[in-house]
Amino acid sequence: MKLLTRPRVFIATVFASASLLTAVPAASAQQTGLVNVSVGDVSILNHVGIGVAANVAAQVCGVQVPVAAILAAARAGQGTVCETAQGAPVNVSAA
Repeated sequence: MKLLTRPRVFIATVFASASLLTAVPAASAQQTGLVNVSVGDVSILNHVGIGVAANVAAQVCGVQVPVAAILAAARAGQGTVCETAQGAPVNVSAA
């Protein structure tokens, strides 16, 4: 087996390093369709998907909240989706 010479190892290292530098992390990608969820004046979730917001609203309010209702409330700016048993509104706003 023939060993790599120093220049070949150096060039391979440079190319490997360059490929790592050009990779774009997934977290920096722009997200759309994200919402913020609050109960009363307390923000409980920020930058979550519509489905997550619907599940949280269903759990907090004890009813099924359609994803379409969450989406409509978020697009309207800020809207009350449902109310808790204590009467606190569950609000959804676009993130």
